Amino acid sequence: MAFVPGLTLCRRFHDEVLAPLLARRCPGLRHAAGLLDGGSELLGLDTPRSTDHDWGPRTQLFVADAADVAPVRAALDAGLPAEFLGWPTRFAGGPGTRLGVVDADGDRHGVSVDELGGWLRGRLGFDPADGVTTDDWLSVPTQRLAELTGGAVFHDGLDGALGAARARLAWYPDDVWRHVLAAAWTRVGQSEHLAGRCAEVGDELGSRVVTAGLARDLMRLGLLLRRRWPPYDKWLGTLFARLPEASPVVAALTDALGSGGWTERQVGLGRALETLAGWTNGTGLAAPLDPRVRPFHDRPFLVLDAGRFAAALRAATGDPALRGRPPVGAVDQYVDNVDLLTHPERVRRLSAAVPAW
Repeated sequence: MAFVPGLTLCRRFHDEVLAPLLARRCPGLRHAAGLLDGGSELLGLDTPRSTDHDWGPRTQLFVADAADVAPVRAALDAGLPAEFLGWPTRFAGGPGTRLGVVDADGDRHGVSVDELGGWLRGRLGFDPADGVTTDDWLSVPTQRLAELTGGAVFHDGLDGALGAARARLAWYPDDVWRHVLAAAWTRVGQSEHLAGRCAEVGDELGSRVVTAGLARDLMRLGLLLRRRWPPYDKWLGTLFARLPEASPVVAALTDALGSGGWTERQVGLGRALETLAGWTNGTGLAAPLDPRVRPFHDRPFLVLDAGRFAAALRAATGDPALRGRPPVGAVDQYVDNVDLLTHPERVRRLSAAVPAW
């Protein structure tokens, strides 16, 4: 079976198989269709390696009325062909798998059917059609937003409701953006001096570990500054490197993470910090600040003093509730646990507790 990008395969599967099938078996059905539920293909990053799990001819169908779900599923169960473009349309996998591996003898097909609002609430913890509050924004991991605003819509026959939901999730309101950027700079400010201190006492491994953490934070920050939802770690470097004007930062972080000693590491970190400070000034979200690194108090380490940028962004925030909120940002800026971040009900309970800190 020749590899084709997953979104191309699934769009053709919808257009050539599902749409005609629904027209025959469910005439007049109002529905939307697309692929928004996760997978490297949603970001255009799938390769032949991706075909070993949860990849193949599949589509999400959305209906307006939950009463339509069962009959549409029955029509699909009875009418889907065994394969498409050489790929089985059935999947086999054990308990806990989403789809599994394409398998002609598999026990499930790759077409889900859901009422749109219910699916969005299950995926996000809220329905964007009801509006998106500040608490909503701060409770959604950016990976989920990358999936929902990435992927593809194949058909939007629910009066444009699916496209409208994606449009509402396109990017943060400016004050929420300021808050998230301030939290990112706060994280950097809390650790930017530690790599030098580790190196000073001969802890090269510790210095490299701190530098690696800073590199991750700076790549996520760079994506946020360029209005791109940061993905989870597997694709973070790939998508960051594709940003316009990212090459100087990529080169700087590559030097910082290279085989050299602390001197080279500090130079690379400094270049990356200064570049992203310049990007922050360029957003116009806060008063511009001097983007040059400087000594850390009287110690021989160069830092940006990143807290200056966090403070400027908070000062420019017009929402008093956000100005008074703890400076930790969105949930995946202070939590790094898959079993929490992939369950909206858990994420929302945790995020709701933050204002009371």
